[in-house]
Amino acid sequence: MAPVNWPALGSVTVPWQPVEGLFDLSRRALRTTPRTYAAALVPPVADVALVLGGDLAADLDDATRLLAAFDAGGAGEIAPFASVLLRSESAASSQIENLTSSARALAEAEIGEGSRANAAVILANVRTMQAALDLAGRLDESAVLAMHRALMSQQSVHAAGAWREQQVWVGGSPLHPGDAHYVPPLATDVPALMADLVTFMDRDDLPPLAHAALAHAQFETIHPFTDGNGRTGRALLHSVLLHTGAIHRVTVPISAGLLALRDDYFAALTAYRAGDAEPILRCVAEAARSGTHIGERLVGTLREVREEWAGRLTARAGSASWSLLDLLLRQPVVTARVVVRELGVTAPTAQSALQRLVADGILLESTGHRRNRVYRAADVLSALDAYAAGLGRRLG
Repeated sequence: MAPVNWPALGSVTVPWQPVEGLFDLSRRALRTTPRTYAAALVPPVADVALVLGGDLAADLDDATRLLAAFDAGGAGEIAPFASVLLRSESAASSQIENLTSSARALAEAEIGEGSRANAAVILANVRTMQAALDLAGRLDESAVLAMHRALMSQQSVHAAGAWREQQVWVGGSPLHPGDAHYVPPLATDVPALMADLVTFMDRDDLPPLAHAALAHAQFETIHPFTDGNGRTGRALLHSVLLHTGAIHRVTVPISAGLLALRDDYFAALTAYRAGDAEPILRCVAEAARSGTHIGERLVGTLREVREEWAGRLTARAGSASWSLLDLLLRQPVVTARVVVRELGVTAPTAQSALQRLVADGILLESTGHRRNRVYRAADVLSALDAYAAGLGRRLG
């Protein structure tokens, strides 16, 4: 099968000067450190023609139809689960970077409780995904910078929402880029390459899933930030899907699908840089298909939890306790303050609803304190942890 031709990267030999103070190098290390390295020369893609074979085009169309059907809700209503799907996709994208956290820790971090570092990092990715959805209508450089700012704003090591001004590389030694797996383009090339990518993302002549996959691969090839490129790039993939109109309402768990294909995914990015776009197109199509199945299973499990709760709850119909059930599906750890804010009820009403759900075995109180209590919906947290444990396995 002929490859999908795409512009291959070139390279440029560049003098290497270690950043002063970045590493505590011995004299021997300084003597043996090479004085040059090869950085990628990334060609523009704004006007590149995409020619797809019939089999690949059909593969992409099939995956796109599944995405659209999931977004529309299929036989049931998906929209109420949009926030939990967003959080789950963010966690899967982080897991590709070997960042994991329990559902409870992540839910606690979301309401300002708990102190686990990984949960805070993953929560930043949730904010990035939300920014990607909010900014999909105007995919320009400022939108991409805003996504990165949402991801990196809680740390001080890397510049948040700013193109990199130094050389970065992937893999190899931390001392020198000479033996890296991939050396992205020079920092001075980044602004023009990102402007070209923005023009590419605004095209209207490409199949939606191919458009999103190629934009993602080009973004990862440019590597415009000193950190957070993978998570920002996967959020950007969702932005392009929304921008093209392929999806409208929910975050399909595509990163969950990519996690099961992690080795193939990284190999596909390498092939893309060598001038063959087919592997990344196939990889994203497969990830989209498996992601919709993963999402359907998660939503189905949460619907079953909600139905079981309805049989357990003894509160009168129409009370705040019933509204609290729906809130817990998307925010499984709450406080009275959260309930007041989200449901628009008084503090006494919120406390009464929480106590009713504790009495009916739907909520557990986590702190044992008399004040500032934190409540968790163990059924939802167990479902989310089971979902996370199943990620990384290919569907049979």
